[in-house]
Amino acid sequence: MDTGAFLRRIGVDGYDGPPRLEGLTRLHEAFVDQVPYETVQYQVTLGGALDPEEVAKRIVARETGGYCFQLNGVFALLLTELGYRVRMHRGGVETVNRPSVIDGSHLVLTVSGLVEDPERVWLVDAGLGDGLRHPMPLATGESEQYPFTLRLRPSAKTDGWRLDHDPRANLIGMDFEAAPVPLEAFAAKHAELSGHPESRFVRLASAFRRTPESVVVLRSIGLSETFSDRVDNRLLDDRADYFTALADVFHLPLPHYTDADRDVLWRRVWAQYEEFLTRATSS
Repeated sequence: MDTGAFLRRIGVDGYDGPPRLEGLTRLHEAFVDQVPYETVQYQVTLGGALDPEEVAKRIVARETGGYCFQLNGVFALLLTELGYRVRMHRGGVETVNRPSVIDGSHLVLTVSGLVEDPERVWLVDAGLGDGLRHPMPLATGESEQYPFTLRLRPSAKTDGWRLDHDPRANLIGMDFEAAPVPLEAFAAKHAELSGHPESRFVRLASAFRRTPESVVVLRSIGLSETFSDRVDNRLLDDRADYFTALADVFHLPLPHYTDADRDVLWRRVWAQYEEFLTRATSS
């Protein structure tokens, strides 16, 4: 990994010093603000890189963001190269449409060895979309992560932990195992989620960004922004507005896309919106 180039990509200049909580927090907040969680990449071409060095190059080139395997894989590599002690864990997310199952469909990170308290463990997760903005101590309790409140407790499904999300969020919660695993443990699931036509990541183009002021979410052509006191919604029903939002809001200008690629993407997200309207009308 070109660590310097990646730090510049996320807006962190002059990073130096031993692993500290202040540095970990700064890196985490910069990463989720500047690198989108997104499945736009799977609308034109199925499959995609899992190797962190390859993903990092694409992120630096602003060709892609990623989802949990890619984002946390890259973040783990970055933190390791900066001297942090990082472990990966198998997890699973719960949404209104998906029960809580620890099936390895989510990659979770924990970090320890910080100068302030080397034995204390921190939950780090740049791959939850509207999840963490900064690290949480791996202990029962809650954390104010504007505009949401997140809670940690022991998991009822494994010997690991459960993250309960804010009721206003897309995510209900996430469970993960205590045992560490290598990145290769997620290879088969990555191939399925990024490459199967019926995968939820292929069927819906989405993008998430956790700014200091809000959480911005794009699903097909629906853009929402959640603040502490309100949620703003609008439709990007103009092709130019859609690609402008990807570039300006989500830092995803897609310089490698041809006009034909952009046409394919636009037709897909519009069809996904029409499918949503059909379901809403028939329910």
